Amino acid sequence: MPKKIAVVAALLVLVTPGGDLPAFVPEIAVYGDLARAAHVAVIVPGSDVDGERFDVTVGRMARSLHASVGRDDVAVVAWLGYRTPSGLGVDAAGGRLARAGAVALGEHVRTLPGSVHLLCHSYGSVVCALARPSVDDVVFLGSPGVRVDSADSVGSAGSTRVWAARGGRDWTRWLPPVRLGDLGHGADPVDPEFGAGVFDVGDIGHDGYFREGTASLRALGRIAVGEAP
Repeated sequence: MPKKIAVVAALLVLVTPGGDLPAFVPEIAVYGDLARAAHVAVIVPGSDVDGERFDVTVGRMARSLHASVGRDDVAVVAWLGYRTPSGLGVDAAGGRLARAGAVALGEHVRTLPGSVHLLCHSYGSVVCALARPSVDDVVFLGSPGVRVDSADSVGSAGSTRVWAARGGRDWTRWLPPVRLGDLGHGADPVDPEFGAGVFDVGDIGHDGYFREGTASLRALGRIAVGEAP
């Protein structure tokens, strides 16, 4: 098999969409007092999150983080402001949905008070990287790649701290850090050459970053109040 075809096969499981997609309705939930918050953590989810699954996915992540931090000056936002990919198909391997999400995320971030910390999971990390928001922290968790070449291209150069982590059992470690046209997401943010601050989260799987009692949740709680993980 030619090398180019082999890489595409590794990146892409073809899924043929059936029929028209229903209209997308953004959904946002806030835990804590947003109006008085000195710190706002925004959780940006990845694939397979929609209105029906919002509460048990990104909503649960936000509740876990807010409870873990336990401070009155911190608000946590569960943000579903874009249509996420479904399954491991063309949309998950491509950048179309991430580009739309990046525009929406940038608009939302500009409305937030205090210090803003983006916690970006899976395909959500592509959204956050492309948004290049003016925030205090951007965290990439279980990222499939971020479509930018280095941490200097994330957020506001010189003022945004960029972090990355991947659990020992996270399947994204098997994804090749390449792009072919609009397929694949390129640079892996846990690669030392990318320039992010990589922190250890132990032997967790792809959906374990916000689970109660984990080293990952404790590290995210520190980032959410402006500290190092």
